[in-house]
Amino acid sequence: MINGTLKKLQGFNIPGTNEKLIATLFADDTTVFLSEFDKFEDLEVILKNWCIASGARFNVEKTEIMPIGTPEHRQNLIRSRKNHATHEPLGQEIHIAVEGEPMRTLGAWVGNGINEVSVWTKTIEKIRTNLERWSRGNPTIRGKKHITQMIIGGMTQYLTTVQGMPSETETLVTKLIREFMWDGKKPPIEMKQLT
Repeated sequence: MINGTLKKLQGFNIPGTNEKLIATLFADDTTVFLSEFDKFEDLEVILKNWCIASGARFNVEKTEIMPIGTPEHRQNLIRSRKNHATHEPLGQEIHIAVEGEPMRTLGAWVGNGINEVSVWTKTIEKIRTNLERWSRGNPTIRGKKHITQMIIGGMTQYLTTVQGMPSETETLVTKLIREFMWDGKKPPIEMKQLT
């Protein structure tokens, strides 16, 4: 039954590959790529049968839809909650990301028309909060160096790898490092000497 239903999903043909892109799996995250002709109900049948066979539970309440395709198709999906005019509407419990709204998948923020700087806002705030907490302990310059590597490096490395870091964000991170290292005062030595 699963195999027959699975064949109903078209997904996307990717140039230069022999297989269609239908799903990617990583740990407990699943990303499914439905073409405008794929029915969400067919996906639900697959997931229901998979849960029965595996004993797992699928969290429908965590389901998010990011429309892809032409701007017209995306707007139609958001407005009608249908992937295609002949399909049933998606349930109200399923969130559909609108234009400009980032959606987190595998640690990266993706979406249509998203602001690349705004996806860094939460990370920057976490860095700022952590550096403020650490500065109350009056660490030495060597301690500050290690804290900077641990906090800023730890909080930015993966996101920078998967998302890239806009130059505005890079400038802000550099400013936060400088302010933390020198307690908001003018640095007595150049930043490059600290690395």
